[in-house]
Amino acid sequence: MAAVLAVAAIVAFIAHRARQPLIVAFIVVGVIVGPSLLGWVEEAGTLELLAEIGIAILLFLVGLKLDIRLVKSIGRVALVTGLGQVLFTSLVGFGLALLFGMPVVLAAYVAVALTFSSTIIIVKLLSDKRELDELHGRIALGFLIVQDIVVIVVMIALSSFGSERDGPLWEQIAAVLLAAVALIGGLAVAMRWVLPRLLRLVASSQELLIVCCIAWAVAVAALTDYLGFSVEVGAFLAGFALASTRFRESIASSLAGLRDFLLLFFFIELGAQLDFSSIGAQVPAALAFSAFVLIGNPLIVLAIMGVMGYPKRVSFLAGLAVAQISEFSLILVALGRDLGHVDNDTVGLVTLVGMITIGASTYMILYSKPLFAVLEPFLGIFERRRTINVSVPEPKAYDVIVFGHGRFGRRLIEEFATLGYSVLVVDWDPYAEISLDNPALADRVALVYGDASNGEFPDILPLGSAKWIVSTIPNVEVNKILATSLRRHGATAPVAVTAHSEAEAGAFSREIDEKVVNLVLEPFDDAADDAIAALRAL
Repeated sequence: MAAVLAVAAIVAFIAHRARQPLIVAFIVVGVIVGPSLLGWVEEAGTLELLAEIGIAILLFLVGLKLDIRLVKSIGRVALVTGLGQVLFTSLVGFGLALLFGMPVVLAAYVAVALTFSSTIIIVKLLSDKRELDELHGRIALGFLIVQDIVVIVVMIALSSFGSERDGPLWEQIAAVLLAAVALIGGLAVAMRWVLPRLLRLVASSQELLIVCCIAWAVAVAALTDYLGFSVEVGAFLAGFALASTRFRESIASSLAGLRDFLLLFFFIELGAQLDFSSIGAQVPAALAFSAFVLIGNPLIVLAIMGVMGYPKRVSFLAGLAVAQISEFSLILVALGRDLGHVDNDTVGLVTLVGMITIGASTYMILYSKPLFAVLEPFLGIFERRRTINVSVPEPKAYDVIVFGHGRFGRRLIEEFATLGYSVLVVDWDPYAEISLDNPALADRVALVYGDASNGEFPDILPLGSAKWIVSTIPNVEVNKILATSLRRHGATAPVAVTAHSEAEAGAFSREIDEKVVNLVLEPFDDAADDAIAALRAL
């Protein structure tokens, strides 16, 4: 295992330098350490266990971060484009699979696998390019969420009806529906009366919160497995049950690293199972399916959005988001293999298509605007003469982000709000509430639960709109971690931290020199209005 991880680290470094998603790198690692080359992975029992846990955590986080409000805010374009692309890609992909002589069941699996695109990869690429909040980025994220919902429904149907069950068909359907109603009813009760109270009790400790959430996910997954659904479905529902709580972002950011590490083993397992003795025969089909995904899927989105009246530039940039298949495509065919519906050759074919499309589409998205400039003269057929007003509601933005809600923090928040600035407050106390001397200012201040020492938490904050970011937490190490992670996640606003002594203030000398921190506040010496004046002078 140590040698496998060492190879994974080396290949991942090379992929990172080549600006490739790590999914491709980890599949390559599987090929290297698998029977085809080094032969280090013969019995995959441990890999399978870690891979299953990784998939379960992935689906838990998908449920946790399922943002129906984004789909609603963008409107029908997300729903129509998402469902339309899934439908047309499935139909064309099914016909293409039949042309290659595949049986109906295998053709259906391959066709459905071609329809889903990777939300994780697209969000990362668009975030790096600062395009996630642009119109095409928000539309793309909207229809990717629709795709995620569709794939979950497909997986539920497969796990419910795909396995062998005793009795007539009507009895099987009735049993599944009864189990589903009982499960959904129980989750609704837990979401309404149990989980909010339970999470408030445990959220004062970040470690306890994460342990309890994992225990909840495992319990629901075990229950769904007992009821005849899959463990993965249970993990998704467990996450969805927590999605309406104020703690969801903190939970998601804490588990993201664990998800990425464990998914490594799923992709390594897939790569290790590639049979190079038969891969030559799969190359023509893989190239044809890859060409369809890379070219056909964006054209489908272009056509749908063009009919709806969107400009060709917006349609093209959004359409590139579907120019690859996703980790869910690989999970889906792996589930089909476990159910006995598809063979290893089909899993290998879809894996090969994934490597080609993910690798190629990454560069298409990275260089999307130069690519559009080249292709623009040929895209006029996808644009109506009169385009619609393409404005959509902007995501909530804040002028100031303040970490910590203690005495100094409250004074800063009040002063900022009095000056007319909108303020987002981040605090780790689950019982924290905004208390202002002037209640009329309350609509300018919002509060979220979060752990400043979690290096991944800033990823979910609206950093792009912030004019200032202030930490009032009197802890040098936490402030160093926070400031570094803010810069790593793209924060360009001045960052101020708090110190309670000159010695603590001096500990930030390196961060000051490197412009990671712009100002050190000393609340015992600085009044809130003086601190704000110093910030405004930056």
